[in-house]
Amino acid sequence: MKLLNEKEILNIAKRTIDIELETLFDLKESLDHSFIKAVEILYHCKGKVIFTGIGKSGHIARKISSTFSSTGTPSIFLHPAEAIHGDLGIIDKEDVLVIISNSGETEEIINIIPYLKFLNVPIICITGNINSTIAQKSDVVIDIKIKREACPFNLAPTSSTTAILVLGDALAITLMELKGFTKEQFAKLHPGGLIGKRLKKVMDIMHSGDRIPIVYEDMTMKEAIIEITSKGFGATAVLDKNQNLIGIITDGDLRRYIEKGNDLNNGSVKNAMTRNPKTIKYNETVGDALNLMEKYKITVLLVLDDNNKLIGILHLHDILREGIL
Repeated sequence: MKLLNEKEILNIAKRTIDIELETLFDLKESLDHSFIKAVEILYHCKGKVIFTGIGKSGHIARKISSTFSSTGTPSIFLHPAEAIHGDLGIIDKEDVLVIISNSGETEEIINIIPYLKFLNVPIICITGNINSTIAQKSDVVIDIKIKREACPFNLAPTSSTTAILVLGDALAITLMELKGFTKEQFAKLHPGGLIGKRLKKVMDIMHSGDRIPIVYEDMTMKEAIIEITSKGFGATAVLDKNQNLIGIITDGDLRRYIEKGNDLNNGSVKNAMTRNPKTIKYNETVGDALNLMEKYKITVLLVLDDNNKLIGILHLHDILREGIL
């Protein structure tokens, strides 16, 4: 076994990444009308998008299919060997088939093409051999021929699989944007895990009603301290006589107020508050709230409705309890 020093190890890794980056740059520059035509077919698909491939291509096809489904384009993976043994029934005339085959000569896939032609199902082929049997029988051919694999023997699928994976992402995201797929739709498809939690609405975890700490601008600092302490958020909203939000008093504001030698008993709330506090709308996501807290290094956000009226408060601890961090 060859012993390598640290520099040699890093050089091999960097060389691999450089080769694959070169491949991706070439892919970017090679995108042409065939990509556009593929997007048009996929966009107008009334059924589902079926991906198929064998070996490494099959693994990549599964991943791309999953990405399609999670971004608003219904998709499944069909193993070609299983297809010729009964699973062809999965395919409907409203579907589109995307074949991934670097060689374009995968026998199991060639064997199912007559059935696809019978159903008149559009076929999109992603291949490194545009003159192959599968390419010649496809409606759209996207060429992903590469200069070299990252493997030193130019054998193991590395650069080629990276190129196909990135091309699949490009197709999925293009369709996602063309369809106007929203964060709300994304959330419905990802109810579990960290993604689902980050896409929850602020109104789902905020505190409302009597739990909101509120004082008015003409109240004393003593009253503000009582409100902050009793509600336990380390802050209180400040409203004017018309119930409009005009400020916030936080623990930090209290410390600064004391440092200036002001009277805590009789001092005025409006002289201690921070005007134009950071707020968030009730229908924004918990992930958006977390981003705001991180950006401004704060732990509390006041929640507003569509008319900019105060309807809730959200603390960083509420987000922590959701398991987002």
